[in-house]
Amino acid sequence: MDSLVISGGRRLEGKVEIPAAKNAALPLVCLSLLTDQAVKFSNLPNVADIGHLKVLLNDLGVNFSEASQEFKCSEIRSTKATYDLVRKMRASILVLGPLLAREKKAEVSMPGGCAIGERPVDIHLKGLEALGATIKLDAGYIHASAAELRGCRFVLDFPTVTGTINLITAAVLAKGETCFENVAREPEVVEVCDALIKMGAKIEGHGSSRILIQGVDRLKGLDWTIQPDRIQFLTYLACGAITGGEIECYPYRKDTLNAVLQKFAEMGCEIVEKTGSVLLKAPSLLKPVDFETAPFPGFPTDGQAQLMACLTVADSSGASTIRETIFENRFNHVSELRRMGADIEVTGNLAVVKGVKSLSGASVMASDLRASASLIIAALKAKGESTILRVYHLDRGYEKLEDRLRALGAQVRRERN
Repeated sequence: MDSLVISGGRRLEGKVEIPAAKNAALPLVCLSLLTDQAVKFSNLPNVADIGHLKVLLNDLGVNFSEASQEFKCSEIRSTKATYDLVRKMRASILVLGPLLAREKKAEVSMPGGCAIGERPVDIHLKGLEALGATIKLDAGYIHASAAELRGCRFVLDFPTVTGTINLITAAVLAKGETCFENVAREPEVVEVCDALIKMGAKIEGHGSSRILIQGVDRLKGLDWTIQPDRIQFLTYLACGAITGGEIECYPYRKDTLNAVLQKFAEMGCEIVEKTGSVLLKAPSLLKPVDFETAPFPGFPTDGQAQLMACLTVADSSGASTIRETIFENRFNHVSELRRMGADIEVTGNLAVVKGVKSLSGASVMASDLRASASLIIAALKAKGESTILRVYHLDRGYEKLEDRLRALGAQVRRERN
């Protein structure tokens, strides 16, 4: 397994071009299952999760052209997403809605992914049942079928992002009108809806908690540029914040990181929102802050670990409190941050972080994608050398991170074991 070796203590500065969003690209690529025409992207992210999804989609009947970044599914060859392919990535569940919409049946293994919590799919299944599907669970597989999907009114128990997208992709080809309430409002959901509209879907209200869909008979192809990755965006800002640096990230999709930028400002960073970019100028000593994760437009759970890393070296005259409300196991990075000298106490879903004067380099092990990022951020500040093990988690969602960090002045190398 590869590892990253980082010599800390360097101030980072410069500009970072942020790649396309993995969390948007995954559902966008799955739209290829909804049409027999080509679905093409100008900036598909080169991360492991996209690679896993390409293999799964090819097994279902989607052909991919590397040269044109084009997905085309003239016909569905299989409606079964096997465990061997789905277990590597939770986002594989996103094939369920499109398969059911186009073929009226699907057999999808229960998904895997990072070990950050149970993340049940019961909301997906309840919503599909409301659309007229019959759902059976057997031997670790979801068996879904429907003679016809019909419009319905359905209130989600929780605004799950993947659940919202799965239900939307099923409803766009259903008969009649569908109203989904308490849906996710994340930018990735909005982008999927915008792409579907370009393909011929009739959708209103995306970006709010209530979405109306008028079913259509068929969808056409798509030529799309994917939005920048807001989680990578905040990760690089955090690298600047913890090192007392000055980082400008671009391109920026306005109003997608308001809650995060507000917390950086409360930590004492100067935030300058420009046209298409954000500049962060960090103080020599960060201030402690309190926050809790929440569905959009709240603070994203995918950014919790990165800000926690910054707060480990905040002013020790106070303490920071972080409440994780989305996933029950999303403090796995705490034990590894402690190995570097961080002072963090966890009680249930609440973490109390008291800043220390300095972190020390250490060998640490990543447990999930965002935990990987937090350990890298801490290592950039730590005295001495740190080795981050199991960075295959990182490669699932960050594209050429070590190259971008070196361009900002970090001393980092990848060791292939």
